[in-house]
Amino acid sequence: MSRPDFMHWFATEYHAFSSQPQTMRLLLIADSIYAIVLPVFEIFVAAYVLRNSHDIRIVMAYQLSIYAAIPVAFLINGFVLQKVPANDVYAAGMLLSGVALLILTTTSVATWRGIVLSGGLLGIATGVFWANRGFLALSSTNDQNRNYFYGIETAVLTVTWVLVPWIVGSLIDNLHARVSTDGLNFAYRIVAIASLILTCTAAIVVLRGNYPRPSYRRFVFFRFHRLWYRLLVMAFLRGVTQGYIVTAPALLILRLVGQEGTLGGVEAIGSCVASICLYVIGRISRPKHRVKVLAAGVALFMLGAALNATLFNVAGVLIFMGCLLMAKPLIDVAYAPLEFRTIDLISQIEKRDQYAYIFHHELAVFAGRLVGCVLFIASATYVSETSALRYTLLIVAIMQLPVILVARKLPS
Repeated sequence: MSRPDFMHWFATEYHAFSSQPQTMRLLLIADSIYAIVLPVFEIFVAAYVLRNSHDIRIVMAYQLSIYAAIPVAFLINGFVLQKVPANDVYAAGMLLSGVALLILTTTSVATWRGIVLSGGLLGIATGVFWANRGFLALSSTNDQNRNYFYGIETAVLTVTWVLVPWIVGSLIDNLHARVSTDGLNFAYRIVAIASLILTCTAAIVVLRGNYPRPSYRRFVFFRFHRLWYRLLVMAFLRGVTQGYIVTAPALLILRLVGQEGTLGGVEAIGSCVASICLYVIGRISRPKHRVKVLAAGVALFMLGAALNATLFNVAGVLIFMGCLLMAKPLIDVAYAPLEFRTIDLISQIEKRDQYAYIFHHELAVFAGRLVGCVLFIASATYVSETSALRYTLLIVAIMQLPVILVARKLPS
């Protein structure tokens, strides 16, 4: 691309961004800064726990303790939002996640007590973050600009997955080799401190916005419109695979391929192509394309899991990682607009606050996560660790396939 062409492209993209509402722009900037930290949570936390426990069951149990705390955080957050603006609570969630990561790297996770305490704290932070993340995204966008919002956000996330894993993995390997005493954990603490600084910066940005509070006080209900139950089914099916999406890359690479440097390098290389593809998808796709994009992501995840189960070697792991790195953002960029479009419609029909649906959606996701994590732990305990990493991943991929059929019955 020549310089004039690049400048024209940049001017066009800048105009598209600056024409969006201020609250949406601030949220995108804050999320982009926080995106630098997300690969640390989703890749290296599992690696840290495995390094200090040497047991894949503890890694998944730790992930389950995080998931168990998230609905509790959503419940508490619902009451807090009645008194405090959503972006204030969102900023607090960002800060707490950075603090939780620092605490994790300075305490023992080799015991079940350590798992519950460390995982629970990070789960509360994650829950507060995502509860307000969903509400702020819902309130600062509309159905016409959500594809743009999630296209840009997902593209930024994918770029960070190119750079951050490679940088962090290389840092951990180098410090591990150079620091004679406890070099590995020292490296993780350096990463945690840097993450805390970034979460502080993202929090400052989002505090500048003026976001609305939920208009109704009640957010716990037991009866819904039938359309909402379809979305809850889709949330459950998606939740089944989420524990594996977070932990499987670290477990498979550290067991079959290499060290943290290899883990970061694989994540970085695989994300390069994904970042370009997803940016294009976000810019050109329309609401009518959401189910097709979701189906492509689910199919890629299934393909990667099947090849990993068939080969279960270095090549199988690398193929799975390539499929996963494309599948995860494809699913994310399609799923969230489908969810929010449904919330828009149902909240108007039932005259309820939108946060009520965000809360109950999280309960359905947790139910799916619980099933997936327990299946993994049971397989590793009563069959073998190899079975858990090889075949259980394929089982949950198959369980996720009906999400395509459910999505076709939702408004797009």
